Amino acid sequence: MKKQLLNFMKGAGLVLALGITAVSCKKDVKSPVDDKTTSTAATATPRALTLVWSDEFNGTGVDGSKWNIDNGNPNVNNEKEYYQAANAAVTGGNLVITAKNQSVGGQPYTSAKLNTSGKFSIKYGRIEARIKLPAFQGSWPAFWMLGQNIGAVGWPQCGEIDIMEQVNTNNTILGTMHWNNNGHVYYGNSITATATDYHVYAVEWDANSIKWYVDGTLFNTGNIQNNINGTEEFQLPFYIILNLAVGGDLPGNTINNGALPASMFVDYVRVYNITGGTGITAPIGQTITLKGFNNQYVSGENGTAAMNCNRPTASAWEQFTVVDAGGGKVALRSQNKYVSSENGTQAITCNRATIGDWEKFDWVPTTDGKVTFRGNNGKFISSENGTQAMTCTRATAAGWEAFGVNQ
Repeated sequence: MKKQLLNFMKGAGLVLALGITAVSCKKDVKSPVDDKTTSTAATATPRALTLVWSDEFNGTGVDGSKWNIDNGNPNVNNEKEYYQAANAAVTGGNLVITAKNQSVGGQPYTSAKLNTSGKFSIKYGRIEARIKLPAFQGSWPAFWMLGQNIGAVGWPQCGEIDIMEQVNTNNTILGTMHWNNNGHVYYGNSITATATDYHVYAVEWDANSIKWYVDGTLFNTGNIQNNINGTEEFQLPFYIILNLAVGGDLPGNTINNGALPASMFVDYVRVYNITGGTGITAPIGQTITLKGFNNQYVSGENGTAAMNCNRPTASAWEQFTVVDAGGGKVALRSQNKYVSSENGTQAITCNRATIGDWEKFDWVPTTDGKVTFRGNNGKFISSENGTQAMTCTRATAAGWEAFGVNQ
């Protein structure tokens, strides 16, 4: 997080073209890259998620098998805090990082910074945390990642992914990527969210792109396909960092001492592998038909009966709009009602007025261009080959659980 506030007059044309409202970066600021490298897509990318690492912070102290705790001032960005273990606690199911008006090591404030370097790193996946921010004048909390090879190649050659940053008392959440392309370059965007409430901050990262989300809403997409514009840094493992800085180039060094002590609360950090990836993404907002293994169409039955896969042609009841249900999942809507898995306890229906957990599904592409749907019960929807009402009870996906889209 060795960063400075951007000079927005640099690269102003790109800023206007992409609608960027605020981003942050490290030292040696260079203009943003052109729009061949980055884009702000309007759709999410729901996938099947497999949890590979997490910290739920349910213990009584920081788990040393998962986290390192920094000690000292980072000597960048004109930050005014001294990081120390005493300012990190695990209590009430949260990691609590507290900034204090306390002079240590020649700095007027203390705080804490944790990282997973040497203990956990990942290349690609969904990295998320549920966090509540303090939002006082002079605060600079961040949830971010650095390339694990920083010790060998330095910054910005290692790459940096800022999943969440926020400064001072504003409600602007920043998401930014930094890398080296004949010097430091960056790309970012922002979204508005009440900083002092809990939110889920996440990125979904694969070989082609990095996508930023707040509470399931996509607000930034960085293109890294084929290492465009020198983005090869993002094809290597990164480790996770959580910290609460006080002062610095981005928030400025006017500190509201009266607001201290103040804390950043982290409910959990979770990392998932994104499985089922064939390069096919859910067509959010589009209306589709689903054809089963028996060459018949899925019908919502207008919400008056359990769903079936037995229609030879597709009419209104056989059309479904794909809706972003948040958290990397989709919902299916037909005739203004949502498909429900019924948690696998009975045949699936299409009669829900709103989206709850039973109405959320992983969109999992197959290698032959079809798609399967996995419910929140971990089971797949089956067409039952059209011989009975459809279910969401299959532990694995085979022919009856795969559907052709718009075929």
